[in-house]
Amino acid sequence: QVQLIESGGGLVQAGGSLRLSCAASGRTSSIYAIGWFRQAPGKEREFVAAISWSGGTPYYVDSVKGRFTISRDSARSTVYLQMNNVSPEDTADYYCAGGGTMDPNGMHYWGKGTLVTVSS
Repeated sequence: QVQLIESGGGLVQAGGSLRLSCAASGRTSSIYAIGWFRQAPGKEREFVAAISWSGGTPYYVDSVKGRFTISRDSARSTVYLQMNNVSPEDTADYYCAGGGTMDPNGMHYWGKGTLVTVSS
């Protein structure tokens, strides 16, 4: 089994920055990639970004390109999501997920989420 724990959420003003962390433990060798997802109130969950443990080209949803950066520290089994120039539209529960593929639909291990609230 794999456990994923998110941290770093909180309240931030529009235009500010926040860094989320996703710490993986357990059978991390079974994970090829980690992704970040978010779910805003009343909306469906959406993919935000993904990166492989090998550090290949990350992927982002268009709405966060140029503002968010996903990175990983393989030695710490941790993936980060640096969020810059945030807007109220970024308010959501943020989840990390892991799986054997970069395909968001193939990520089967999920954390419990961390809440990000952006004030205007």
